[in-house]
Amino acid sequence: MKLINLKNKSIASDYVAVELLKLIQSTPTATLGLATGNTMTEIYPRLSELLTVNCVNLNDIKTFNLDEYVGLNSSHPQSYYTYMHQLLFDHNDWNERNVYIPRGDAPHLEEEAQAYEQRLASIGQPDIQLLGIGENGHIGFNEPGTPFNSQTRIVDLTDSTIKANSIHFDTIDDVPKQAISMGLQSIMRAKRIILLAFGERKQEAISRLIHGPKTETLPASILQTHPNVEIIVDDVIFNHLNNITKRVEQNSF
Repeated sequence: MKLINLKNKSIASDYVAVELLKLIQSTPTATLGLATGNTMTEIYPRLSELLTVNCVNLNDIKTFNLDEYVGLNSSHPQSYYTYMHQLLFDHNDWNERNVYIPRGDAPHLEEEAQAYEQRLASIGQPDIQLLGIGENGHIGFNEPGTPFNSQTRIVDLTDSTIKANSIHFDTIDDVPKQAISMGLQSIMRAKRIILLAFGERKQEAISRLIHGPKTETLPASILQTHPNVEIIVDDVIFNHLNNITKRVEQNSF
């Protein structure tokens, strides 16, 4: 794993948008693994702007999103379908046939999850997979205790995740209790993974990811065994990690 401090969310978002642009330009048939949430909100508008000024052809670019809330249809304002279209897919000339987002309102959810996993496997490895990380170390909606060999499936959200996501809903009771999520094994297929984390609330999860053991109690720790992972952080997390290192060094004398 490679740790990179890009000072703040704005600079980090610029970096990731440029990396995605470079991939799309160099590989016109690339597959992108995309994530949602507050961490990603500046990346997609920046990418859209770069695609516009460079007149990039997107017709054969394929995208897979990590997850979607169960019970929300594509028109719901808090669905990840809406999120992605507002920030990215409604701009430029994305080919909707190559845009894959799980259907949270599918009539047969288990079949939807299995079909999504099959599409992932048939199209092949994402060239870049974007990830955020939850305060409890989840990636996608793979909560603590998720088996490392998990694939796309229906998951129950923990109370901490529901509470964290409640800022986007009128009340905490409106937050869906389940989601369709790529599994950890699904995520690990990617050729390159870029995980972003900012702010004090993510300090502990990143510290455990960097310094802790590989354990299913911290789902993100599976990334320790991936050959090409970048962890992008801000000053807040980087300084926290440095302070931990200094304390360990002092205690070793």
